[in-house]
Amino acid sequence: MPSKTRDELIRLVQQIMDARLPERGHDALLEGLKQSVLHPRVSDLIYYSDPELTAEEVVDQALAYRPIAL
Repeated sequence: MPSKTRDELIRLVQQIMDARLPERGHDALLEGLKQSVLHPRVSDLIYYSDPELTAEEVVDQALAYRPIAL
């Protein structure tokens, strides 16, 4: 898993949230985010949070995620 700093992740999430890219570019950014954090549903934090989260909040929640060993 490539390591990105919190600030890099925030910029990445902000780019995804701004949605000014063609679908292919948007998908590539989202895939890069998914590969950079352990949270299994990081895209849900962006698109389906109620209330909406800021880019910083998305990153903080994604970085705070810890898988549970069963």
